[in-house]
Amino acid sequence: MRVNEDACIGCGQCVLHCTVGAISLNDGVAHIDRDECVECGVCYRFKICPVGAIEEEELTWPRQVRADFSNPTTLHKTTGLAGRGTEEMKTNEVTGRFQRGWIGLGLEFGRPGIGARLRDVDKASRRLAALGAHFEPASPVTVLMEDVKTGKLREDVLNEKCLSAIIECALPIEKIREGLQALSEVAREVDTVFTVDCINVAEPDDSLPMDPILKEMGIARYPNGKTNVGLGRPLFAGDAK
Repeated sequence: MRVNEDACIGCGQCVLHCTVGAISLNDGVAHIDRDECVECGVCYRFKICPVGAIEEEELTWPRQVRADFSNPTTLHKTTGLAGRGTEEMKTNEVTGRFQRGWIGLGLEFGRPGIGARLRDVDKASRRLAALGAHFEPASPVTVLMEDVKTGKLREDVLNEKCLSAIIECALPIEKIREGLQALSEVAREVDTVFTVDCINVAEPDDSLPMDPILKEMGIARYPNGKTNVGLGRPLFAGDAK
């Protein structure tokens, strides 16, 4: 995004709506901090500017990564999918991605409202890879990795900032304590926020394998409020739900 300074009237509407606070008024003219802008397109797509002073510019690599992760109308060039992650992380009863003996992890970086540098995502992915994490191949973050065995992201994207990015992976349940401890350490090293989703298959008595582990570690569990039932598609043939 860029501002046509000749057209800008300094009303400040774009400042109020910027998702990451990257727009400011300088001498009565709107200015976009290109280093902080995540190219989400909110200021442009919603026609917030009354005189159309905000303009869209063509993005090149690696800046294109910002829009890929931040603008929901943009398809990732590498996966052909829109959004920060994949639907299958939320529809295990249909896909059966996560099986017994494994814990699915979804790490969402950047929300609410501050965004995240991919170098911070890289810190978490590398720590999880060292514990034997299996990264989802179709996830946009995985596609940016130089090597899924190490979890290292490409060097040329590390300084790019996005509204949010999601690591999707699975760890053997016997490694989950080490995984959560590692993520607690990462949380003190990154300049953003992230949440951790733990996806596990319920036992026949409806108990969750993660519950005693979280209790032992003193971590409070907050049930995820989303319900994705995969309507119109057959259930997974196994016992994942």
